[in-house]
Amino acid sequence: MRQAGLALLLGLAACGGPSPAPSTGGSADLETAAVQRGLVRDPKDSSIVGAYARGPDRLCIAPAGAVHRIGIIIDYGEGNGCRATGFVHREGDGLALTLGPDGGCSFTARFDGDHLALPGALPKACAHVCTGRAALAGAQFARLGEAIAEARALRDPEGRAPCGG
Repeated sequence: MRQAGLALLLGLAACGGPSPAPSTGGSADLETAAVQRGLVRDPKDSSIVGAYARGPDRLCIAPAGAVHRIGIIIDYGEGNGCRATGFVHREGDGLALTLGPDGGCSFTARFDGDHLALPGALPKACAHVCTGRAALAGAQFARLGEAIAEARALRDPEGRAPCGG
């Protein structure tokens, strides 16, 4: 009896009409649909300027002439932290960051318009911006605000403004 009921339910489910064509893009198709319906912000249409944070980690992006300045502050105390400044610009679906005084720390981060995620593996040149056991790799930040003033107001523990003040 159970098998007959299950077969009937499966047969009825099959009568629901043609099934949609299989998706080839997976999550990209879902993201596109969400952007089209206005459920999420289109990262290509949003400004990158603003203040970002996650827990004690902070990031700012502010215009600096024809480019954008970026500052990253990770402070875990007791000699463990990262202080990085440099420049950032859009590159494809992400943001290209160039950090450090010599620009040797360069990589592309994911950016969806509201969240910025650094890759889990970074060039060795990025290690010099961190002390102790801290690292930039894998750091993630959520947008706190989109105002230039918010980005420029960000301060490190010594009171310096990594995005200009």
